[in-house]
Amino acid sequence: MIMDNANGNSMVLGDVEVIRVIEWQGPFGPVTDLVPDAGERMWKDNEHWLAPDHLRAEDGRAVMALQTWVLRSGGTTVVVDTGVGNGRERPGAPLFHRREGDFLGAMARAGVDPGDVDYVVNTHVHADHVGWNTVEDAGEWVPAFPNARYLIPAADDHHFGPRGGYAKGAREDDRLIYEDSVAPVHRAGQAVLWEGSHRIDEHLSLEAAPGHTPGSSVLRLASGTDRAVFVGDLVHSPVQILAPSCNSCFCADPRQAAATRRRVLGRAAELRELVVPAHFGGGGAVEVRREGEGFGISRWA
Repeated sequence: MIMDNANGNSMVLGDVEVIRVIEWQGPFGPVTDLVPDAGERMWKDNEHWLAPDHLRAEDGRAVMALQTWVLRSGGTTVVVDTGVGNGRERPGAPLFHRREGDFLGAMARAGVDPGDVDYVVNTHVHADHVGWNTVEDAGEWVPAFPNARYLIPAADDHHFGPRGGYAKGAREDDRLIYEDSVAPVHRAGQAVLWEGSHRIDEHLSLEAAPGHTPGSSVLRLASGTDRAVFVGDLVHSPVQILAPSCNSCFCADPRQAAATRRRVLGRAAELRELVVPAHFGGGGAVEVRREGEGFGISRWA
């Protein structure tokens, strides 16, 4: 069942309501930079259906969304990924740098009160997945969801945190991200680090899906006969469904990322799981089927 809300769509899968809250949507970088292994031919051959939701054909830029998924499951409210956040120092990412938006207003219009959130899931620790973990209060960063437990992959917490040298110090942004969006959650005693797998409730569970980052994860939903998998940045663009060996430019371990992508999409095709990526525009979620060396798109949600 699908129904409209103020921010796009919500849908019900079994006994779980899924609400989509969009922080920002629009043209991102060139598609050939985003998924460099895909090649221009793949984008051109599929332009007729990629545009306009996933491709701006006139200048070859990817169209993407920064969005959060809110799940209501048996009285439990779960927020999956928290976008970019406001007022962040992100000198290495101009789109995210000192951004100001109305995300919390969008959450309110969707009927979500931060105080009612029980869990926050960060599928991985990148700037556009942890930003609204915190808000600024009297000059300090504090948890935006005061009563929630924040489920953070232990491998990413180590890699991007001080124990891992803030991702070995390769980018200043990684230290800034951890210090304003993750460390305050630890200080508040609300961080839960997990590895391997973690069950949230009878319908929702987390599973390691490394490659994009060391701790990248997916969230699985199973309720009644309905299945879905929230895949974070496993796929940035639908071309990675067609050609799962093609990584985004942001994948830390390309070989592992491609193997994980093929495994997760293969299971989704077999079980008819709805695939819900973090950044797809348009319908935002998709059913896939096996097709040749990759996968095809059966239908959009």
